[in-house]
Amino acid sequence: MAVIKIIGAGLAGSEAAWQCAQRGFEVELFEMRPVRSTPAHQTADFAELVCSNSLKSDSENTAPWLLKEEMRRSGSLLLQIARECAVPAGHALAVDRVTFAARVTEAISREPRIVVRREEVTAVDEADCITIIATGPLTSEALTSEIARLSETVDTSSSERAGAPAPHRTHLYFYDSISPIVEADSIDMERVYMAARYDKGSADYINCPMTPVEYGRFYDELLAAQSVEEREWEKLNYFESCLPIEEIARRGRDTLRFGPMKPVGLINPRTGKMPYAVVQLRQENLRADSYNLVGFQNHLKFGEQARVLRLIPGLENARFLRYGQIHRNTYINAPTLLRGTLQMKLHPRVFFAGQICGVEGYVESIATGLLAGMHAAALASEAEMPPAPRASAFGSLTHYVTRADAKNFQPANITFDLLPPLERKIRDRKERHRLQCELALREFDQWMNAVGTTTAKS
Repeated sequence: MAVIKIIGAGLAGSEAAWQCAQRGFEVELFEMRPVRSTPAHQTADFAELVCSNSLKSDSENTAPWLLKEEMRRSGSLLLQIARECAVPAGHALAVDRVTFAARVTEAISREPRIVVRREEVTAVDEADCITIIATGPLTSEALTSEIARLSETVDTSSSERAGAPAPHRTHLYFYDSISPIVEADSIDMERVYMAARYDKGSADYINCPMTPVEYGRFYDELLAAQSVEEREWEKLNYFESCLPIEEIARRGRDTLRFGPMKPVGLINPRTGKMPYAVVQLRQENLRADSYNLVGFQNHLKFGEQARVLRLIPGLENARFLRYGQIHRNTYINAPTLLRGTLQMKLHPRVFFAGQICGVEGYVESIATGLLAGMHAAALASEAEMPPAPRASAFGSLTHYVTRADAKNFQPANITFDLLPPLERKIRDRKERHRLQCELALREFDQWMNAVGTTTAKS
């Protein structure tokens, strides 16, 4: 029986390993931590969440909900564990990140068909071994070079005709960020209030309200704060939907008030009015002893972060458990390299999953790991397995990753913009989204009934 090799035990790799094992295949799961760590990870646990602890909206008929619903219907281990480790977060699904990673590590480690190898992989056997590369945005330099070698075999003439980058540029990157975390008992609860935007869901967020004067002082000090010095070889290429707060602020004095500090729908119960600006804090773990500053990723020096962030009402005496950071996220030019099944076009026994294949977000990473695991298992059993239907969230996500404009490719989250439009125009947005979800799940269920039973040959 074929052994499926999976490189990386993050969100995508862990889910892929579980899916292959549940279909009866032996799996070798390679994880270089703790033998070699990364700039962002703090533990050796599988599926460690290094940025936010949120898996996005759980509200029915939203795009993130649709993707999670498809994952639930296809037996996602990590989604199940996430729900078991959930912390209060209003209408979002957020988890205790330490408990979540520990539970995933335990489940994967005790699965008899999965052999865990704690070592760095530097070479890929693209000819004989079925391999899923799920090393995430912090892939080691040695494996990055190996991925570049596999990518260089792209036919330059056809790539250039299609407008794709030349082979030596098929490996790309952007810079992603980490938000600060503060100790709960260092927050002045007399100056803040609990609320969810528009009272949607339970009031699980701590809200730090600002007056125009307080906002102006914070804004001025933020712009004046010293950033971490850029290295000579770096060209900071931020992901547009995860910009550092100082980068957002440079675009105009009110940009933060229309972004991470938007006060709309957050009425202060003490005044009965909406504040001028607001900073939201989300519970970080089940003990509720720490909170992260939602959307407050930044590239400031640690001392500057402490000084500026303590200007936020309620955080004057904040104790920081983690400061915001910037880390480099590596990803491939998937439209040039991958099929809709997440296989390499010229190396069909090699799959990519997770952020390295060009998706952004925890849920999207788990979903592509699940899909790669299903397709790898089908290949190992010599079965035909078509890509997920275009109308589904799975299919729309992989369609974007593998069919986007290769010249301007950038990682994407799941949104309704990725789903195909309905045949008839529906003006009401909620009704349109409901119908899109209904169609997506109907086609997804039909696809799962046809392909979801692939198992290893005895």
